[in-house]
Amino acid sequence: MNILFLCTANSCRSILSEAVFNHRAPDGLRAFSAGSTPRGEVNPLTLAALRRHGISCDGLASKSIDSLVELHPDIVITFCDKAAGEACPVFFGASTTSHWGLADPSELDAPEAAVAREFDDTLSIIEARIAAFLALPLGQLDANAFKDELARIGTLMREHT
Repeated sequence: MNILFLCTANSCRSILSEAVFNHRAPDGLRAFSAGSTPRGEVNPLTLAALRRHGISCDGLASKSIDSLVELHPDIVITFCDKAAGEACPVFFGASTTSHWGLADPSELDAPEAAVAREFDDTLSIIEARIAAFLALPLGQLDANAFKDELARIGTLMREHT
C-alpha cells in the first residue's frame, strides 16, 4: 500500500509525515510526499526535528507531485491550514483521500527556540495520527468505514494547531 502525503511547499508537514510513516510502518506500507508548488528544499528545521526524534532523514527531498506520475497511491492525505487561508493541494486520481489539516510551523513568526518547539509539536501530532492509522484493522474496514477513520484521525490533537 502506497500513501502520498501532499501539501503546498513539500518542505515541512508532508516531509515529516513521510519520514515518520516510513520509520514506523511495517513491510508492505510505504509513504511518499510531494507538493503542489514545492519549495525545492526541505526546511532545515524539519530535518532538525526529525533528528531530535531519532527518525532518519535519508532520501527526503522537496518535490512536485508531477515528479510522481508513476506513483498510483492508494491513499492521499493532504495538509493545509484553511484557517490561515492556505490553499489546499488537490490530487486527481482514484485514491482514497483525507485531509489532516495542520498549521505550517515554518510560518510562525517567533524566536528560533519557539519555532523549534512548534516543529516538535507538529511532529508529535503527526506521530499520533500515524500511530492511529497504523493501529487500524486495515483488512477489516470497508471503504466507507476506512474513509471515516481517516477523517477521525485527521482531527486528533487538532487543538494544538
